[in-house]
Amino acid sequence: MRRDRPPARGWTAGALAGGLLALAAVTGPPAAPRTGPAAATATNTATIYYSTKTRAWSATYLHYAPDGGSWTTVPGTRMQPACTDWVKLTVDLGQATGLQATFNNGAGTWDNNGGRNYALGTGDITVADGVVAHSDPCADPGSGTGKTATVYYSTQSLGWTTVNLHYQPAGGTWTTVPGLGMESACTGWWKRTVDLGSATSLKAAFNNGNGTWDNNNGADYTVPSGTSTVKNNTVTANAADPCAQQQPDTQAPTAPTGVTASATGTSVVVSWQPATDDRGVTGYQVTRTGGTKGTTVTDVTSTVLSDTGLEPDTAYAYTVRAVDAAGNLSAASSTARVTTGSAPDKPATGTPLGTDPRKDPIYFVLTARFNDGDSSNNRGGSQHVKSGNAANDDPMFRGDFKGLIDKLDYIKGLGFSAVWITPVVLNRSDYDYHGYHGYDFYKVDPRLESAGASYQDLIDAAHAKGMKIYQDVVYNHSSRWGAKGLFTPTVYGVRDSQWSWYYDARNEGFEYDGLTVEPQSGKSYYNGDLWSTAEPTGNTCLNWGKPTGGKSAEGYTLYNCQWPSPTSGMFPKAYYHQCWIGNWEGEDARSCWLHEDLADFNTESAPVQNYLIGAYDKYIDMGVDGFRVDTAVHIPRVTWNRRFLPAIHERVAQRFGAGAAENFFVFGEVAAFVNDKWNRGSPNHSSQFYTWKERREYSADDATAALEQYEYEQQQGTGNQPTSTNAFLDGNAYHTPDHSRFSGMNIIDMRMHMNFGDAQNAFGNGKDSDDSVNDATYNVVYVDSHDYGPNKSSTRYSGGTDAWAENMSLMWTFRGIPTLYYGSEIEFQKGARIDCGPTCPLATTGRAYYGDHLKGSLTVSDFSKVDAASGEIATTLAQPLVKHLQRLNQIRRAIPALQMGQYSTDGISGGMAFKRRYTGGGTDSFALVTVSGAATYTGIPNGTYRDAVTGDVRTVTGGTLSVAAPGKGNLRVYVLNGPGRIGADGPYLK
Repeated sequence: MRRDRPPARGWTAGALAGGLLALAAVTGPPAAPRTGPAAATATNTATIYYSTKTRAWSATYLHYAPDGGSWTTVPGTRMQPACTDWVKLTVDLGQATGLQATFNNGAGTWDNNGGRNYALGTGDITVADGVVAHSDPCADPGSGTGKTATVYYSTQSLGWTTVNLHYQPAGGTWTTVPGLGMESACTGWWKRTVDLGSATSLKAAFNNGNGTWDNNNGADYTVPSGTSTVKNNTVTANAADPCAQQQPDTQAPTAPTGVTASATGTSVVVSWQPATDDRGVTGYQVTRTGGTKGTTVTDVTSTVLSDTGLEPDTAYAYTVRAVDAAGNLSAASSTARVTTGSAPDKPATGTPLGTDPRKDPIYFVLTARFNDGDSSNNRGGSQHVKSGNAANDDPMFRGDFKGLIDKLDYIKGLGFSAVWITPVVLNRSDYDYHGYHGYDFYKVDPRLESAGASYQDLIDAAHAKGMKIYQDVVYNHSSRWGAKGLFTPTVYGVRDSQWSWYYDARNEGFEYDGLTVEPQSGKSYYNGDLWSTAEPTGNTCLNWGKPTGGKSAEGYTLYNCQWPSPTSGMFPKAYYHQCWIGNWEGEDARSCWLHEDLADFNTESAPVQNYLIGAYDKYIDMGVDGFRVDTAVHIPRVTWNRRFLPAIHERVAQRFGAGAAENFFVFGEVAAFVNDKWNRGSPNHSSQFYTWKERREYSADDATAALEQYEYEQQQGTGNQPTSTNAFLDGNAYHTPDHSRFSGMNIIDMRMHMNFGDAQNAFGNGKDSDDSVNDATYNVVYVDSHDYGPNKSSTRYSGGTDAWAENMSLMWTFRGIPTLYYGSEIEFQKGARIDCGPTCPLATTGRAYYGDHLKGSLTVSDFSKVDAASGEIATTLAQPLVKHLQRLNQIRRAIPALQMGQYSTDGISGGMAFKRRYTGGGTDSFALVTVSGAATYTGIPNGTYRDAVTGDVRTVTGGTLSVAAPGKGNLRVYVLNGPGRIGADGPYLK
């Protein structure tokens, strides 16, 4: 395809204009008692409106290619004035249903859009500072002589960058979805005046043009004629103009400072300090010059830009301008210059599989402990000998991506189609193999990568096998050594006989990467760049270098400022919190340090938010399929809902489309180690709480909003939290779930996890919590993990093979997504202490190396289907729980009700017995399940039921079916009009 324009490049970190604040994961119009909005009829034209408010261009050109067609000749077709701050062009698409597009000024300056073409559809489309929406911003609402309604809509708590008014005059018809574009009236307010004709009021709904709606608790707004405001789900009639007291914003932000640019290969990371503005900065424009492709302008909302896919060995220059809500542009920053390096061997690839995550059972691995594919990247750390790992030839960093790629077929042979891996970012501590001590969030830890086995290679290899990669991510904290690119503290390093083994001499030309050995010290865990015996300029730590009066465990003298801590004054408030947690169920659990090593990010600070959003955009762009969120409970829900979750959703949507964003699976660890429904009566510390949006507006300042939200929800208590029927059948009928109040974060089912000492107990506790979860069919369910076993046990589960089989039978048929910690398929390390710290051998723990059980070869033809195996891996695959797992996965994969169905226990007798149904997309799957015990089902649909385990056929004519007890670990799955027996009998399923 001919493309005479700067080539599209991978999306850049932070290039998501407007994405930081938008509401998450509400697709489609709100459930409401209005006449359904008319669906926009696809035409073969697209009318594209482009905002010129922040572009100082004398002309604007649209350079485009209809899908499947050819590009226009550069610079494209000149766009025509439409209305104030907008130009437009109508494009004939022929038979195409969309187009690729980019914009330029006709003189060599391009809207870079983060290095990618804009993917546009049909109808009316707006493009404003990188944000694509759907409406006619210049539409005339009518010129009749009847009544009018002037509507002001507040986005203070939403952060939408575009707003549409979808409305129906009383007795009239609805506008075409998404409605008319509203105009920015003043900070936080949007305005539209519409002609009502003879009507005296209108029904209204508001949306951001990209599928996110103000649901208003499922009801339309009723707005009278005259001037009204709509704020916090409240309509105020005959209202004063909320913008009347605000003077027009004519003051531009300050110019960004501290602009730096660094190159790695053909990628450049640009960062800068936040600008200031009297009413708030809303974004930045980054202008790049250099190379042969012309000048580009990229809109971002963070203070970090990753510019990828550049020309090798080429000089580039970057300037940054700040933008406020009124469209005022700051002066340009000083110029940052950089020269790229050599081109990579191959370009980055990767697209998420984008299917419903409930279809994919999850296998969880500690990458560094799973399988070693490349011994050259193994590293032991400072405790290698002392811990006993050296004696076992078992370095803590042992497994790697190559080893995981080599054994993906093993995981697929078990029947798993999703792999959850521990964090991949560069770590830094004495015990960092697990990945939770992040240091450089923009760099993959080289101890995990090998030639031909990069992180990108792992993602691509998994996708080629139809398997997803879920990346463990940490937003709450870095390691004690800070975060490279954000803030790294300087500590007092004592170069004397006591501490010379620990503090390394500075090597100015060396940079820590965890893998490379520093020649002076002979260490890969070099820390000479972190310490300075001389007091550094600008030091804020008191009593620098003076003895504390204490001694270390070895009897060595301890000095002030020797190690970072929250109370030392070494961590600025702008980046880190400055306190230790005192109450794990108090507010300080969200705003203080967890542990000595875990420096707690100030997640309510814009620089921190931008740093993290920019970093995780990088991994989204690589094509990962979802994020497991570590320590989610230690960040206020309002911060998740305002910042991080919308940023994830918007990035995936703009990079891969709305469907991929809908199925990008985010599941959070909200660790509530109690057996009751609410964590010690605190909504703010309970898992289900994080699945919901906020219910009211809070202060625009995130730190203040966090306190306001905490107090409000604590006062509301557990009895006044939202409830949901999304997981439950209505009798025997499946109903469309209502996700309009969904936050965007699903959860690990901590209550079932804590109660899995007994399957029946886990089942009862799980059911009891499901009405307080937005949609419990998305819960991630496991027995034990790298942290705990049931009942907060510090050891791996050791309940016995029969109990394991029963637990698995429940997890694979009950609502939620079954998840297995590596090795549990052979009861690996059962009863072993999961973690005993850096000074004991890992081989004795629940995090032991697993690769010895995977030696040999195997051939896999499909999920759960191993055609041949030899060596130790054949012995592993012959174990009874492996056979059990394989068949459970076969059965679950064949029956949609077991994957995505709602459930009910109404009319059912029996211990672990339930019915499930899923209806959608031409599928109607209805299943009756009993685990271990007998059951009787009454009031069920008549028809022919076939058991997926035995093939038994039952014809129901009176609405009742009875099942004898199949035995511990066994189960029965009677499916209405089902396929019959699935798979072969095994040690438990028979």
